[in-house]
Amino acid sequence: MPMPAFEEYEPEGDCVCRGCAQRRRALARARAIPLRDGGHPAARGARRALVLATAAGVVLGGGGGTAVALSAPAAGPVTLDDPGSPQGGRTPLHGPKGKPGNPGAPGRPGAVKRIDRTTIINRAKLWLDAQVPYSMSEYWTDGYRQDCSGYVSMAWNLGSNEWTGSLDKFATKITKDELLPGDMLLFHNPANPNNGSHVVLFGGWVDQTRTHYVAYEQTRPTTRKLATPYGYWANASKYVPYRFNGVTGGIVPQVPGAVPAPAPVPEPPAAGPKPGDPAKAFPGADKFAAGATNDHVAQLGRMLIERGAYRFYPKGVADRTWSDHDQRATQAFQRAQGWTGADADGVPGAHTWRLLVEKQGRNIPPTVGAAPGPGGVRAYPGAAVFRPGRSHPAVEALGRQLVKKGFGKYYTSGPGARWGEADRRNVEAFQRAQGWRGAAANGYPGPETWRRLFA
Repeated sequence: MPMPAFEEYEPEGDCVCRGCAQRRRALARARAIPLRDGGHPAARGARRALVLATAAGVVLGGGGGTAVALSAPAAGPVTLDDPGSPQGGRTPLHGPKGKPGNPGAPGRPGAVKRIDRTTIINRAKLWLDAQVPYSMSEYWTDGYRQDCSGYVSMAWNLGSNEWTGSLDKFATKITKDELLPGDMLLFHNPANPNNGSHVVLFGGWVDQTRTHYVAYEQTRPTTRKLATPYGYWANASKYVPYRFNGVTGGIVPQVPGAVPAPAPVPEPPAAGPKPGDPAKAFPGADKFAAGATNDHVAQLGRMLIERGAYRFYPKGVADRTWSDHDQRATQAFQRAQGWTGADADGVPGAHTWRLLVEKQGRNIPPTVGAAPGPGGVRAYPGAAVFRPGRSHPAVEALGRQLVKKGFGKYYTSGPGARWGEADRRNVEAFQRAQGWRGAAANGYPGPETWRRLFA
Protein backbone atom coordinates (compact mmCIF):
# COMPACT_ATOMS: atom_id res chain seq x y z
CA MET A 1 0.00 0.00 0.00
CA PRO A 2 1.50 3.39 -0.91
CA MET A 3 2.61 5.66 1.90
CA PRO A 4 0.14 8.56 2.41
CA ALA A 5 1.41 12.07 1.86
CA PHE A 6 1.26 14.53 4.70
CA GLU A 7 2.88 17.64 6.04
CA GLU A 8 4.99 17.54 9.17
CA TYR A 9 6.01 21.20 9.43
CA GLU A 10 5.72 23.77 6.68
CA PRO A 11 9.05 25.56 6.23
CA GLU A 12 9.27 29.35 6.18
CA GLY A 13 8.96 30.93 2.76
CA ASP A 14 12.51 32.24 3.02
CA CYS A 15 14.01 29.00 4.38
CA VAL A 16 17.46 28.43 2.87
CA CYS A 17 17.85 24.71 3.62
CA ARG A 18 18.62 22.50 0.64
CA GLY A 19 15.33 20.56 0.69
CA CYS A 20 13.14 23.68 0.70
CA ALA A 21 15.22 25.38 -1.96
CA GLN A 22 15.05 22.35 -4.24
CA ARG A 23 11.32 22.05 -3.81
CA ARG A 24 10.74 25.71 -4.65
CA ARG A 25 12.82 25.30 -7.81
CA ALA A 26 10.87 22.18 -8.76
CA LEU A 27 7.54 23.95 -8.34
CA ALA A 28 8.78 26.95 -10.30
CA ARG A 29 9.77 24.67 -13.19
CA ALA A 30 6.44 22.85 -12.94
CA ARG A 31 4.43 26.04 -13.33
CA ALA A 32 6.24 26.72 -16.58
CA ILE A 33 5.13 23.36 -18.12
CA PRO A 34 2.38 24.08 -20.70
CA LEU A 35 -0.85 22.10 -20.56
CA ARG A 36 -1.30 20.17 -23.82
CA ASP A 37 -4.42 18.21 -23.04
CA GLY A 38 -6.96 20.67 -24.38
CA GLY A 39 -7.45 22.23 -20.99
CA HIS A 40 -9.57 19.32 -19.80
CA PRO A 41 -9.99 19.53 -15.99
CA ALA A 42 -9.13 15.86 -15.46
CA ALA A 43 -5.93 16.22 -17.46
CA ARG A 44 -4.93 19.33 -15.54
CA GLY A 45 -5.55 17.52 -12.25
CA ALA A 46 -3.43 14.56 -13.30
CA ARG A 47 -0.57 16.83 -14.35
CA ARG A 48 -0.75 18.72 -11.06
CA ALA A 49 -0.63 15.44 -9.11
CA LEU A 50 2.42 14.39 -11.13
CA VAL A 51 4.13 17.70 -10.42
CA LEU A 52 3.47 17.43 -6.67
CA ALA A 53 4.82 13.87 -6.58
CA THR A 54 7.94 15.04 -8.44
CA ALA A 55 8.47 17.86 -5.95
CA ALA A 56 8.04 15.45 -3.03
CA GLY A 57 10.65 13.16 -4.56
CA VAL A 58 13.11 16.06 -4.73
CA VAL A 59 12.67 16.75 -1.03
CA LEU A 60 12.93 13.13 0.06
CA GLY A 61 15.95 12.54 -2.13
CA GLY A 62 17.79 15.57 -0.73
CA GLY A 63 19.54 13.56 1.96
CA GLY A 64 21.03 10.99 -0.39
CA GLY A 65 18.44 8.30 0.41
CA THR A 66 15.94 6.62 -1.89
CA ALA A 67 12.96 8.77 -2.77
CA VAL A 68 9.62 7.40 -1.56
CA ALA A 69 6.62 7.63 -3.86
CA LEU A 70 3.77 9.54 -2.21
CA SER A 71 0.13 9.31 -3.04
CA ALA A 72 -2.13 12.34 -3.20
CA PRO A 73 -4.57 12.97 -0.34
CA ALA A 74 -7.65 10.80 -0.39
CA ALA A 75 -9.97 13.76 -0.78
CA GLY A 76 -9.73 17.13 -2.46
CA PRO A 77 -7.82 18.27 -5.53
CA VAL A 78 -4.05 18.53 -5.62
CA THR A 79 -2.93 21.96 -6.73
CA LEU A 80 0.37 23.65 -7.26
CA ASP A 81 -0.51 26.03 -4.46
CA ASP A 82 -0.71 23.17 -1.94
CA PRO A 83 2.04 23.92 0.64
CA GLY A 84 2.88 20.23 1.19
CA SER A 85 6.33 19.51 2.63
CA PRO A 86 6.41 15.72 3.05
CA GLN A 87 8.18 14.16 6.00
CA GLY A 88 11.04 11.82 5.32
CA GLY A 89 9.95 8.20 4.97
CA ARG A 90 11.41 4.99 6.40
CA THR A 91 15.10 4.83 5.55
CA PRO A 92 18.27 3.20 6.88
CA LEU A 93 20.73 5.22 8.90
CA HIS A 94 22.91 7.64 6.97
CA GLY A 95 26.41 8.95 7.33
CA PRO A 96 27.33 12.52 8.31
CA LYS A 97 25.56 15.29 6.41
CA GLY A 98 23.31 12.89 4.51
CA LYS A 99 26.03 10.77 2.91
CA PRO A 100 24.80 7.18 2.51
CA GLY A 101 25.92 4.79 5.20
CA ASN A 102 25.86 1.01 5.23
CA PRO A 103 23.68 -0.04 8.15
CA GLY A 104 21.33 -2.44 6.36
CA ALA A 105 17.56 -2.25 5.99
CA PRO A 106 15.15 -0.21 8.12
CA GLY A 107 14.40 -1.61 11.54
CA ARG A 108 11.85 -4.35 12.13
CA PRO A 109 9.21 -3.80 14.85
CA GLY A 110 9.57 -7.38 16.04
CA ALA A 111 13.33 -7.06 16.63
CA VAL A 112 13.62 -4.00 18.86
CA LYS A 113 16.67 -3.34 21.00
CA ARG A 114 16.26 -3.21 24.77
CA ILE A 115 16.86 0.23 26.29
CA ASP A 116 16.12 1.79 29.69
CA ARG A 117 14.33 5.07 30.24
CA THR A 118 17.37 6.90 31.52
CA THR A 119 19.25 6.06 28.34
CA ILE A 120 16.34 7.26 26.18
CA ILE A 121 16.31 10.65 27.89
CA ASN A 122 20.10 10.91 27.82
CA ARG A 123 20.10 10.18 24.08
CA ALA A 124 17.43 12.86 23.60
CA LYS A 125 19.64 15.32 25.46
CA LEU A 126 22.51 14.73 23.01
CA TRP A 127 20.62 16.55 20.26
CA LEU A 128 19.33 19.12 22.74
CA ASP A 129 22.88 19.97 23.83
CA ALA A 130 24.07 20.08 20.22
CA GLN A 131 21.05 22.21 19.15
CA VAL A 132 20.59 20.06 16.04
CA PRO A 133 18.92 22.09 13.23
CA TYR A 134 15.53 20.84 12.04
CA SER A 135 15.47 19.31 8.57
CA MET A 136 13.37 16.74 6.72
CA SER A 137 16.19 15.92 4.31
CA GLU A 138 19.43 16.20 6.29
CA TYR A 139 20.94 13.59 8.62
CA TRP A 140 22.91 14.17 11.81
CA THR A 141 26.31 12.61 12.45
CA ASP A 142 24.65 9.63 14.18
CA GLY A 143 22.80 8.78 10.96
CA TYR A 144 19.32 9.85 12.05
CA ARG A 145 17.17 12.26 10.04
CA GLN A 146 16.81 15.68 11.64
CA ASP A 147 13.01 15.79 11.85
CA CYS A 148 10.62 14.85 14.65
CA SER A 149 10.31 11.15 13.77
CA GLY A 150 14.06 10.84 13.19
CA TYR A 151 14.58 12.30 16.67
CA VAL A 152 12.37 9.69 18.35
CA SER A 153 13.99 6.96 16.23
CA MET A 154 17.36 8.15 17.53
CA ALA A 155 16.28 8.39 21.19
CA TRP A 156 14.81 4.87 21.07
CA ASN A 157 17.94 3.61 19.23
CA LEU A 158 15.84 1.93 16.53
CA GLY A 159 18.75 1.65 14.09
CA SER A 160 16.62 3.13 11.30
CA ASN A 161 14.80 6.34 10.45
CA GLU A 162 11.08 5.84 10.98
CA TRP A 163 8.22 8.26 10.32
CA THR A 164 5.02 9.08 12.16
CA GLY A 165 3.22 6.41 10.11
CA SER A 166 5.50 3.63 11.37
CA LEU A 167 6.67 4.58 14.88
CA ASP A 168 3.53 3.09 16.43
CA LYS A 169 4.58 -0.33 15.07
CA PHE A 170 7.48 -0.25 17.54
CA ALA A 171 5.28 0.71 20.49
CA THR A 172 2.13 -0.07 22.46
CA LYS A 173 -0.69 2.39 23.04
CA ILE A 174 -1.05 3.48 26.68
CA THR A 175 -3.18 5.93 28.65
CA LYS A 176 -2.32 9.43 29.84
CA ASP A 177 -2.05 8.19 33.43
CA GLU A 178 0.51 5.54 32.39
CA LEU A 179 2.92 7.99 30.75
CA LEU A 180 6.54 7.79 31.92
CA PRO A 181 9.71 9.55 30.73
CA GLY A 182 10.83 8.07 27.41
CA ASP A 183 7.31 7.37 26.11
CA MET A 184 6.03 9.27 23.09
CA LEU A 185 2.98 11.36 22.15
CA LEU A 186 2.15 10.77 18.49
CA PHE A 187 -0.16 12.59 16.09
CA HIS A 188 -0.23 10.92 12.68
CA ASN A 189 -2.72 12.39 10.21
CA PRO A 190 -2.56 10.71 6.77
CA ALA A 191 -5.99 11.96 5.70
CA ASN A 192 -5.20 15.67 5.59
CA PRO A 193 -1.75 16.77 4.37
CA ASN A 194 -2.46 20.37 5.39
CA ASN A 195 -2.78 19.50 9.09
CA GLY A 196 0.72 18.39 10.03
CA SER A 197 1.67 15.22 11.88
CA HIS A 198 4.18 15.38 14.71
CA VAL A 199 5.69 13.32 17.53
CA VAL A 200 7.40 14.27 20.81
CA LEU A 201 9.10 12.42 23.66
CA PHE A 202 7.48 12.62 27.09
CA GLY A 203 9.93 13.84 29.75
CA GLY A 204 7.68 13.95 32.84
CA TRP A 205 4.86 16.06 34.27
CA VAL A 206 5.51 19.70 35.09
CA ASP A 207 3.28 19.75 38.18
CA GLN A 208 0.57 17.87 40.05
CA THR A 209 -2.22 19.14 37.80
CA ARG A 210 -0.83 17.08 34.89
CA THR A 211 -2.00 19.72 32.47
CA HIS A 212 1.56 20.31 31.18
CA TYR A 213 4.45 17.99 30.55
CA VAL A 214 8.10 18.27 29.55
CA ALA A 215 8.37 17.63 25.80
CA TYR A 216 11.61 16.74 24.07
CA GLU A 217 11.09 17.39 20.37
CA GLN A 218 12.78 18.11 17.08
CA THR A 219 11.20 21.22 15.61
CA ARG A 220 12.22 24.46 13.98
CA PRO A 221 14.74 25.91 14.39
CA THR A 222 16.50 23.34 16.61
CA THR A 223 15.93 20.56 19.14
CA ARG A 224 14.12 21.82 22.23
CA LYS A 225 12.91 20.81 25.69
CA LEU A 226 9.83 22.73 26.76
CA ALA A 227 6.90 22.69 29.17
CA THR A 228 4.00 21.84 26.85
CA PRO A 229 0.22 21.63 27.35
CA TYR A 230 -1.18 18.10 27.12
CA GLY A 231 -1.28 16.66 24.41
CA TYR A 232 0.27 19.57 22.39
CA TRP A 233 -0.11 23.24 21.40
CA ALA A 234 -2.40 22.37 18.45
CA ASN A 235 -4.53 19.28 17.72
CA ALA A 236 -4.12 18.45 21.41
CA SER A 237 -6.83 15.77 21.51
CA LYS A 238 -5.23 13.88 18.62
CA TYR A 239 -1.90 13.15 20.32
CA VAL A 240 -1.87 9.50 21.43
CA PRO A 241 0.53 8.21 24.13
CA TYR A 242 2.67 5.18 23.26
CA ARG A 243 5.33 3.12 25.06
CA PHE A 244 8.34 1.74 23.19
CA ASN A 245 8.21 -2.07 23.18
CA GLY A 246 11.91 -2.32 23.99
CA VAL A 247 11.87 -0.14 27.10
CA THR A 248 13.11 -1.53 30.42
CA GLY A 249 13.43 0.05 33.89
CA GLY A 250 15.79 2.87 34.77
CA ILE A 251 13.47 5.60 36.06
CA VAL A 252 11.19 5.01 39.04
CA PRO A 253 7.56 5.00 37.80
CA GLN A 254 5.64 8.13 38.67
CA VAL A 255 2.81 7.87 41.16
CA PRO A 256 0.00 10.37 41.80
CA GLY A 257 1.46 13.37 43.58
CA ALA A 258 5.06 12.64 42.54
CA VAL A 259 6.22 15.64 40.57
CA PRO A 260 9.54 15.75 38.67
CA ALA A 261 11.53 18.97 38.68
CA PRO A 262 10.04 21.50 36.23
CA ALA A 263 11.76 21.77 32.89
CA PRO A 264 13.95 24.85 32.48
CA VAL A 265 12.52 27.21 29.89
CA PRO A 266 15.00 28.01 27.09
CA GLU A 267 16.04 31.63 26.98
CA PRO A 268 18.65 33.77 25.22
CA PRO A 269 22.16 32.67 26.14
CA ALA A 270 23.71 34.50 29.05
CA ALA A 271 27.31 34.68 30.17
CA GLY A 272 28.29 32.75 33.27
CA PRO A 273 30.05 29.63 34.50
CA LYS A 274 29.26 26.17 33.20
CA PRO A 275 29.48 22.93 35.19
CA GLY A 276 33.10 21.89 35.43
CA ASP A 277 34.46 25.40 34.82
CA PRO A 278 37.24 26.64 37.10
CA ALA A 279 34.98 29.64 37.64
CA LYS A 280 32.84 27.51 39.97
CA ALA A 281 35.46 27.72 42.73
CA PHE A 282 35.03 30.61 45.16
CA PRO A 283 37.86 33.07 44.37
CA GLY A 284 38.12 34.47 47.91
CA ALA A 285 36.57 37.45 49.71
CA ASP A 286 39.54 39.69 48.82
CA LYS A 287 38.32 39.78 45.22
CA PHE A 288 35.26 41.72 46.42
CA ALA A 289 36.92 44.39 48.55
CA ALA A 290 36.25 48.09 48.03
CA GLY A 291 37.76 49.26 44.73
CA ALA A 292 38.80 45.74 43.65
CA THR A 293 38.91 45.30 39.86
CA ASN A 294 38.93 41.79 38.40
CA ASP A 295 36.92 39.37 36.25
CA HIS A 296 35.31 37.74 39.30
CA VAL A 297 33.43 40.96 40.07
CA ALA A 298 32.00 41.04 36.56
CA GLN A 299 31.10 37.34 36.79
CA LEU A 300 29.33 37.92 40.11
CA GLY A 301 27.35 40.80 38.62
CA ARG A 302 26.24 38.73 35.63
CA MET A 303 25.08 35.90 37.89
CA LEU A 304 23.19 38.31 40.15
CA ILE A 305 21.50 39.94 37.16
CA GLU A 306 20.31 36.53 36.02
CA ARG A 307 18.77 36.02 39.47
CA GLY A 308 16.76 39.26 39.42
CA ALA A 309 19.24 42.02 40.36
CA TYR A 310 18.85 44.22 37.26
CA ARG A 311 17.41 47.08 39.27
CA PHE A 312 20.69 47.47 41.16
CA TYR A 313 22.77 48.09 38.03
CA PRO A 314 22.39 51.61 36.56
CA LYS A 315 23.51 50.55 33.08
CA GLY A 316 21.89 47.14 33.17
CA VAL A 317 25.27 45.40 32.89
CA ALA A 318 28.02 44.38 35.29
CA ASP A 319 31.59 45.71 35.16
CA ARG A 320 34.91 44.58 36.66
CA THR A 321 35.13 47.07 39.51
CA TRP A 322 33.47 46.31 42.85
CA SER A 323 31.06 49.06 43.87
CA ASP A 324 27.98 49.82 45.92
CA HIS A 325 25.57 48.36 43.36
CA ASP A 326 27.36 44.99 43.52
CA GLN A 327 27.10 44.97 47.30
CA ARG A 328 23.41 45.92 47.33
CA ALA A 329 22.63 43.28 44.69
CA THR A 330 24.53 40.63 46.66
CA GLN A 331 22.72 41.64 49.83
CA ALA A 332 19.35 41.35 48.09
CA PHE A 333 20.23 37.82 46.96
CA GLN A 334 21.36 36.86 50.47
CA ARG A 335 18.17 38.22 52.00
CA ALA A 336 16.15 36.27 49.44
CA GLN A 337 17.63 33.13 51.03
CA GLY A 338 16.24 34.25 54.41
CA TRP A 339 19.60 35.31 55.78
CA THR A 340 19.95 38.27 58.16
CA GLY A 341 22.64 40.17 60.04
CA ALA A 342 26.23 39.31 59.17
CA ASP A 343 25.02 36.57 56.80
CA ALA A 344 23.46 39.26 54.60
CA ASP A 345 26.20 41.88 54.58
CA GLY A 346 26.39 42.12 50.78
CA VAL A 347 29.85 40.56 50.52
CA PRO A 348 29.82 37.16 48.79
CA GLY A 349 31.20 34.22 50.72
CA ALA A 350 31.69 30.63 49.63
CA HIS A 351 28.02 29.75 50.28
CA THR A 352 26.65 32.72 48.32
CA TRP A 353 29.03 31.95 45.44
CA ARG A 354 28.04 28.28 45.32
CA LEU A 355 24.32 29.07 45.15
CA LEU A 356 24.94 31.47 42.28
CA VAL A 357 27.24 29.33 40.16
CA GLU A 358 25.10 26.22 40.64
CA LYS A 359 21.88 28.19 40.05
CA GLN A 360 20.42 27.13 43.38
CA GLY A 361 18.56 28.99 46.09
CA ARG A 362 15.85 31.61 45.70
CA ASN A 363 15.87 34.43 43.15
CA ILE A 364 15.74 38.06 44.22
CA PRO A 365 12.02 38.92 44.55
CA PRO A 366 10.69 41.07 41.69
CA THR A 367 9.30 44.54 42.19
CA VAL A 368 6.92 44.52 39.23
CA GLY A 369 4.32 47.24 39.76
CA ALA A 370 6.69 49.32 41.85
CA ALA A 371 8.85 52.10 40.53
CA PRO A 372 11.71 51.02 38.26
CA GLY A 373 15.13 50.70 39.84
CA PRO A 374 18.29 52.51 38.78
CA GLY A 375 18.52 52.88 35.02
CA GLY A 376 14.76 52.53 34.65
CA VAL A 377 14.95 48.72 34.62
CA ARG A 378 12.35 46.72 36.50
CA ALA A 379 13.46 43.48 38.17
CA TYR A 380 13.52 40.35 36.02
CA PRO A 381 11.17 37.90 37.79
CA GLY A 382 12.86 34.68 36.64
CA ALA A 383 12.21 32.22 33.82
CA ALA A 384 9.70 30.13 35.82
CA VAL A 385 7.12 32.95 35.53
CA PHE A 386 6.91 32.54 31.77
CA ARG A 387 5.55 29.02 31.45
CA PRO A 388 2.32 27.91 29.78
CA GLY A 389 -0.70 28.66 31.94
CA ARG A 390 1.30 30.45 34.66
CA SER A 391 -0.26 33.65 36.05
CA HIS A 392 1.90 36.44 37.44
CA PRO A 393 1.81 40.26 37.47
CA ALA A 394 5.09 40.22 35.53
CA VAL A 395 3.36 38.59 32.56
CA GLU A 396 0.90 41.47 32.27
CA ALA A 397 3.68 44.03 32.76
CA LEU A 398 5.63 42.34 29.99
CA GLY A 399 2.62 42.41 27.69
CA ARG A 400 1.99 46.10 28.27
CA GLN A 401 5.61 46.87 27.51
CA LEU A 402 5.49 44.81 24.31
CA VAL A 403 2.44 46.74 23.15
CA LYS A 404 4.11 50.02 24.06
CA LYS A 405 7.11 49.12 21.91
CA GLY A 406 4.97 48.00 18.97
CA PHE A 407 5.16 44.24 19.43
CA GLY A 408 1.60 43.39 20.44
CA LYS A 409 0.05 42.26 17.14
CA TYR A 410 -0.69 38.72 18.35
CA TYR A 411 -2.90 39.89 21.21
CA THR A 412 -6.60 39.55 20.41
CA SER A 413 -7.43 40.75 23.93
CA GLY A 414 -5.42 41.84 26.90
CA PRO A 415 -2.56 41.51 27.61
CA GLY A 416 -3.30 39.74 30.85
CA ALA A 417 -1.52 38.10 33.76
CA ARG A 418 -1.72 34.55 32.34
CA TRP A 419 1.15 33.50 30.07
CA GLY A 420 -0.04 32.23 26.70
CA GLU A 421 0.98 31.65 23.11
CA ALA A 422 0.20 35.26 22.13
CA ASP A 423 2.71 36.47 24.71
CA ARG A 424 5.34 34.05 23.42
CA ARG A 425 4.86 35.07 19.77
CA ASN A 426 5.07 38.77 20.62
CA VAL A 427 8.25 38.20 22.62
CA GLU A 428 9.69 36.18 19.73
CA ALA A 429 8.98 39.07 17.36
CA PHE A 430 10.75 41.44 19.74
CA GLN A 431 13.74 39.11 20.06
CA ARG A 432 14.05 38.76 16.29
CA ALA A 433 13.99 42.54 16.02
CA GLN A 434 17.13 42.51 18.19
CA GLY A 435 18.84 40.39 15.54
CA TRP A 436 18.66 37.17 17.57
CA ARG A 437 17.96 33.79 15.97
CA GLY A 438 17.60 30.19 17.04
CA ALA A 439 17.33 29.49 20.77
CA ALA A 440 17.91 33.17 21.53
CA ALA A 441 14.61 34.00 19.78
CA ASN A 442 12.31 31.30 21.12
CA GLY A 443 9.73 33.69 22.60
CA TYR A 444 10.64 33.11 26.25
CA PRO A 445 12.06 36.25 27.91
CA GLY A 446 15.40 35.93 29.64
CA PRO A 447 17.19 38.67 31.57
CA GLU A 448 18.52 40.40 28.45
CA THR A 449 15.11 40.42 26.74
CA TRP A 450 13.61 41.84 29.93
CA ARG A 451 16.27 44.52 30.24
CA ARG A 452 15.83 45.70 26.66
CA LEU A 453 12.05 45.84 27.01
CA PHE A 454 12.11 47.92 30.20
CA ALA A 455 15.29 49.92 29.62
